[in-house]
Amino acid sequence: MTAPDAPAPLLRGVDLAAFAVALVARARSVGIAVSASGAARFTEALRVLPPTDRRRLYWTARITLVGRRIDLERFDAVFATVFSDAVLALDPAARAAARNGPHDRSVRPEPGPSVHEGDTRGERTALPWVTRAGASDDETSAAVGACKRLPSPREDLAGEPFDAFDDADLRALGARLERARRRWPARRSRRREPHRHGRVDLRATMSRAGRTGFEPVRVARDRPRPRPRRTVLVCDVSRSMRGYADACLHLMRAVVLGSRPGDAEVFVFSTRLTRLTPTLAHRSAEVAAQRATERVVDRFGGTHIARSLDALLSSPHGSSLRGAVVIVASDGWDSDDPADLARAVARVGRRAHRLVWLNPRAAQPGFEPLAGSMAAALPYCDDFLPAHTVAALAEVLEIVGGPPALRQPRPGRGTSPTDCRRSYPGRHGNTRA
Repeated sequence: MTAPDAPAPLLRGVDLAAFAVALVARARSVGIAVSASGAARFTEALRVLPPTDRRRLYWTARITLVGRRIDLERFDAVFATVFSDAVLALDPAARAAARNGPHDRSVRPEPGPSVHEGDTRGERTALPWVTRAGASDDETSAAVGACKRLPSPREDLAGEPFDAFDDADLRALGARLERARRRWPARRSRRREPHRHGRVDLRATMSRAGRTGFEPVRVARDRPRPRPRRTVLVCDVSRSMRGYADACLHLMRAVVLGSRPGDAEVFVFSTRLTRLTPTLAHRSAEVAAQRATERVVDRFGGTHIARSLDALLSSPHGSSLRGAVVIVASDGWDSDDPADLARAVARVGRRAHRLVWLNPRAAQPGFEPLAGSMAAALPYCDDFLPAHTVAALAEVLEIVGGPPALRQPRPGRGTSPTDCRRSYPGRHGNTRA
């Protein structure tokens, strides 16, 4: 007895990559937060496990493209709109069902409980919805009465990648970063202030002694007055950083708003360098983001990290790097020669007090900075952090705000390139060495 023939794939003869890109574009057009790698995962899933019916196609698309519960209803609507006519017409069962009965687009298919495993006719005529239908007023009141404390919808964003954020999430991120920036690196100034644990202030001590018969009964002490250390942020806004550039923009704005004039400088680059310090100083996050988008004409273009850093070093603002905390946000994918990038980063490291490199791809399991440009720049960095989520970005603020004593010497100052601090999860299993 011969085995029954396997069912034919639903998308036989269809370009899977083009199909996935089109579906992702339709999903994003209605506000579904599909990650940057969603289309690639969907294409790979279709290749590994070709769907033979609508139910399998639905689950394959939902698992690979939808990452938030609030997007389920919109995804169901997109699936019903797209696949009822265009793709599902490739299914012979769908064509037979369309010929046997009228097709009313205004009627939405019933939820999942109406589709049973053993009901072949129901599987052919309805989509495999699993999202629960909207509850009635009585059910809603009962549910609210039973659950007095509801979780905040923003709490689950702490570990969610930035490439899945929408505009509302980015605004919430900006507000959170402004509140999180409580401290920042400080430097000693020439001015001094009274402090009980400082060195002896002879002038103040003698002044006080005049009130006690010139006997130094009370010894005055002072210390150098700390001043916020200048911060320079350089962010990559090329195509490879598309999912993370907006989040880095809010980080830069939080630094600008929390600093005194002249204590923070912000630059972005793709193929050329653009200064955004006065643009991001606007109190409205929406206005600042809109003006920044208008100023950066090369956004989502190519990547020239070495050329952009050289332009910063040779510009009038290059002196702002001296003694500053320099934060570079980039994935390290550069079109320039790695040797040129190494020379540029070494110059920045010698001029800066501390060099921090943020790479969102460093959070991927098993990550190793083996790319030519990233490997060339890493030995000159004091910290190498992922900063791919809200929690990781908050940790960046804590690490950068820590005492300078945590910093180790860099190879540009007479040490070996292997002595730099590397804090990517692929090597140490955490986000900080």
